[in-house]
Amino acid sequence: MSERPDKGREKGRNVSRGKSKLVLLAALWVSACLNIVSPDVAFAETADAEASAATAKNPDPWQGLNRKIFGFNKFLDRWILKPVAKTYDWVLPDPLQRGVSNVFDNLLTPWVAANQFMQGKPRHGLSDLARFGLNTTLGLAGVFDVASHGGIRKHEEDFGQTLVVWGVPLGPYIMIPVLGPSTMTTAAGRVADSYANPIRYIEDSRTRYGVLALYIVNQRAQLLEAESLISGDEYLFIRDAYLQRRQFLVDDGKVEEDPFLDEEFEFDE
Repeated sequence: MSERPDKGREKGRNVSRGKSKLVLLAALWVSACLNIVSPDVAFAETADAEASAATAKNPDPWQGLNRKIFGFNKFLDRWILKPVAKTYDWVLPDPLQRGVSNVFDNLLTPWVAANQFMQGKPRHGLSDLARFGLNTTLGLAGVFDVASHGGIRKHEEDFGQTLVVWGVPLGPYIMIPVLGPSTMTTAAGRVADSYANPIRYIEDSRTRYGVLALYIVNQRAQLLEAESLISGDEYLFIRDAYLQRRQFLVDDGKVEEDPFLDEEFEFDE
């Protein structure tokens, strides 16, 4: 009779060990389930990685079509937009052109600030809001860039950059009719940018189209001097310059390390 309590305790230990093993197996099984990626998600991630690698290897996979659209845009620019921009540049003195550019930049500043916040850069967003407040009041509706003279730097942000910050690849290069160079993600971001543009909400249609035309002509006039820098294949020059500029903006002006910027660099090296 004295052996029964021992046997009972031994049996309890065995049951306890059995439960411990079951708990351990259950924990391992749950852990394995949590680390399993569904085939659809895995396929999507693989596809995105392959697409990004392909874009990095060839940023212009539709070059044939892009060149045709580029030719069409160049035709419109040569016969319509450029002559108007030259006339605009000749008629308006530089201070007035600068004032027009400042007004349009100021109108877009709240959307720049919104993109800063969406990208997780609240300090820059607050800086842009302060810039908008100063230029709108002291700068007479943005005609004068008071904020820059006060040390508040201008930023360039749009929803296309926000999408890239959120993890969307920049996408391949595309040439859009009339609008010009872009990437797939930038083009998608332009839809949101267009709805955030205050010009869109001018009620009178004639005034709205007139302001929009002034904006486009003013933008084109700012590029007249830059045309002298184009050399070689004009399409490739504009494409590469645009993509480099776009990446520069996405990276917030950060560039790869340059040995010529290193104080210890010696030309013999």
